[in-house]
Amino acid sequence: MSVDIDVTANRRRREWGFGVQVSRVLWAACQPLFRFSPRPCWGWRRVLLRLFGAQVGSEAHIYPTVRITMPWHLCIGAQAAVGDHARLYALGRIEIGARATVSQYAHLCAGTHDLTRADRALCKAPILVRDDAWVCADAFVGPGVIIGRGAVLGARAVAMRDLPDGSTGVGNPMQVKGVQR
Repeated sequence: MSVDIDVTANRRRREWGFGVQVSRVLWAACQPLFRFSPRPCWGWRRVLLRLFGAQVGSEAHIYPTVRITMPWHLCIGAQAAVGDHARLYALGRIEIGARATVSQYAHLCAGTHDLTRADRALCKAPILVRDDAWVCADAFVGPGVIIGRGAVLGARAVAMRDLPDGSTGVGNPMQVKGVQR
């Protein structure tokens, strides 16, 4: 199906209300407090994220170079880790379970566009990384995807569909390998 793109309608759309826009500006203004905090200041970054509405569990380690779009859409479990230069594009909800790891340069993208509409309206599809899962270095997790409990999404893999509990996903497009023991 072909749809003529209406760029003008797309640019006219307002996906976010005034309050969200103000919150985004305030979050951007606080970025130096987050980004330039010393690496071992895990508690400071947890507090800062909580001030902006994120739910962050105890002992979660969020590295200072992590890029977070909208922290109020984040839920990060206890003892989880989000590594250097990871990108949490939280246009929709992103949940990272307890003891889960999102490694360096990984990208979790909880937003896309409706390709069936001429104005390419924004879709905010949640991402869930369940407890004890590992999203390895440079991996990509697309909108609406669930990474199962104890699953491993390998380095540079692209998950555009769910990865079952205890399995390993590799490659682009992701291929699911057997259950881990």
